Amino acid sequence: MITSKSLPPIDRFLSTLAIVAKEAMHLEWSRARLFEQNIDAKWVDSLTAQPELAERLEAFVSRYGRLQDTLADKLLPRWLLALAEQLGSQIEVLNRAERLGVVEDVASWLEARQLRNRLIHEYMTDSAAFAEDLNLAETYSRMLIETYLRLREDAATRLKIAASQLPGE
Repeated sequence: MITSKSLPPIDRFLSTLAIVAKEAMHLEWSRARLFEQNIDAKWVDSLTAQPELAERLEAFVSRYGRLQDTLADKLLPRWLLALAEQLGSQIEVLNRAERLGVVEDVASWLEARQLRNRLIHEYMTDSAAFAEDLNLAETYSRMLIETYLRLREDAATRLKIAASQLPGE
């Protein structure tokens, strides 16, 4: 039986890239729908009476966390392995990705990670702070999607992978 661990590094990277493409698309859908409105403390307070908005919020937060996890925990390390690079800790992977031009700013990545944890674990304890965090998450969700797009572009240029083998933009 062939498992993903038995695949060559380039194939594991491409398989994960395809998953991230879907996750990025779903996050973008959720981001666009959620941020059609101005999100502030009043909006957060109104969620109790608007379950459809609460579900929209939950989808965004879940997809934000999922994309960030998949990028940092799977795709970036698999990309480095496909480049025949040495793996290290997550911070070392992020630093290497920044030096190679795929991650724009490691400090922003780490802040986005802390934000993810706040969105999940400090769920609406302070409406104003939660609204501020949500608006920050919109910015960081764009950063995550841009990281995916840079990885896709890097696969085409540095790894010389044909566009037909890459997931859609």
